[in-house]
Amino acid sequence: MEPNADSVLFDLDGTLWDAVPVIFRVIQDLFRDYPSVPAADTTLDDIYHYMGLQTWDILKLCFPGAEDETVQKICVGFYKWYCRKEQVDTFGIAVGQDCRISSPRIAAAAMTAFCACGCRVFDCGLATTPSMFMSIVENEPVQTALEITASHHPFDRNGLKFFTSGGGLEGEDVSAILELAYDAEVPAGTDNAPVVLPFMNDYAALLRRQIVDGVQNGDRPLEGLHIVVDAGNGVGGFYADQVLAPLGADVSGSQFLEPDGMFPNHIPNPENKGAIDAASKMVLDSSADLGLIFDTDVDRMGCIGATGQEINRNTLVALAAAIVLEDHPGTTVVTDSLTSDGLRTFIEQDLGGKQLRYRRGYKNVIDKSIELNKSGVDSALAIETSGHAALKDNYFLDDGAYLATKIVIKAAKLRREGKTIEDLTAALHRPAESVEIRVPILLEDFHDYGEDVMAQLAAFAAGHENWSVEPENYEGVRINIPGGWFLLRLSVHDPILPLNIENDVAGTAAKVADEIAQFLTRFDKLDLSGFKK
Repeated sequence: MEPNADSVLFDLDGTLWDAVPVIFRVIQDLFRDYPSVPAADTTLDDIYHYMGLQTWDILKLCFPGAEDETVQKICVGFYKWYCRKEQVDTFGIAVGQDCRISSPRIAAAAMTAFCACGCRVFDCGLATTPSMFMSIVENEPVQTALEITASHHPFDRNGLKFFTSGGGLEGEDVSAILELAYDAEVPAGTDNAPVVLPFMNDYAALLRRQIVDGVQNGDRPLEGLHIVVDAGNGVGGFYADQVLAPLGADVSGSQFLEPDGMFPNHIPNPENKGAIDAASKMVLDSSADLGLIFDTDVDRMGCIGATGQEINRNTLVALAAAIVLEDHPGTTVVTDSLTSDGLRTFIEQDLGGKQLRYRRGYKNVIDKSIELNKSGVDSALAIETSGHAALKDNYFLDDGAYLATKIVIKAAKLRREGKTIEDLTAALHRPAESVEIRVPILLEDFHDYGEDVMAQLAAFAAGHENWSVEPENYEGVRINIPGGWFLLRLSVHDPILPLNIENDVAGTAAKVADEIAQFLTRFDKLDLSGFKK
């Protein structure tokens, strides 16, 4: 402390004095004046949560009216768009939601808007994103569906995901809906009200029937299998309680099954290291045969083997391909651009299939697979290393629970042979190193700059003694190097150039990264600090 200081500031809160009870009373008074967040439902735990939010986030909680109006305008825009597209005056729409804290309010606003438009509205409550599409398939009165979700994104984000009988919306559809929503007016009040449709019960029953039919070993085909589930406090907990357990599986040791929109235990993302580590510990602690990880809305999944080893990214793609190719010999597997050379060898030489390495984005790989089928090329699987997987046998719907079901069926069959899921991918070559470095572009209008960086890198690689440009490539610039490859691509939405390096020789990735970093120094609008970590 300075000897002649005029004042001293102490951090009292939580040290000498706890301010939370006082803040609690103040916020309760606020909520009584603005009842959008009822005071009766506010606890001390809620206050600790509110204290961690930014001011704008608190305002959104306390004054949600503006957000509700935006949601309703978008719903009216969708109503106008669908009626125009299908030449109808009304339709049925199922509305589901994930468990994040804003979902009930947004779902209520959406259903109010659709009821006012004269739609038949079905309230599905907590539901997975894929189940909302299946609600259209399985229920004649339902022609469209809406899921309130932000997938694996933080708890304070949310979004609207619409479905028609043709699947998710295309970009041009979204643009048209937003144009119609811009000056839309929500019709005046109506006596029309939502009808409760507990479709998740029906959806769980569909998955159970698939397992019974697939395993063909009685009504309890999973007896003797110990399968644990980490739902990340999203809406995937149903898979343990409503799918696996009724079929005889031991699900003891499963964790984070209870929906909690704050996601207090780990990020509900099967790619997240914290989620993977937690799931691996779950499997080892419970001595389970198999572990399953879901993201918040269950459109993605990952696996953990009995040894605690993750079955993710390239290995998950390999596992899915091995299962699908049994029913579709020689089929083309469409993957994203980040898959390894070892995966291609495994699919094409070990499994007898074909691989098309396409662009990142689950919609991109799905659309490409559908395009191949329309052109006469059989493609039964579209899958990203992120865990998004869509099967031809399941309407090309990216459904984490459906992929989990295919894996569980195979695990049950293999058990009768004294084998495990890991045996299916034993021949997959795994690289010694796999590194990702993200290179920010310091420009708001970044697209042309990023494209120029990649073009110059391709020209540089073409003249390099030990590098060669991969000719079969649909995204960025992929360079073959001794013992491996690297890919530099441009993010679609963010000013970032992700760089991925794989190699079979330990220590090579760092040397390659240094050489790339040296090349990139010629561009003054790139942040190269990621190379120093």
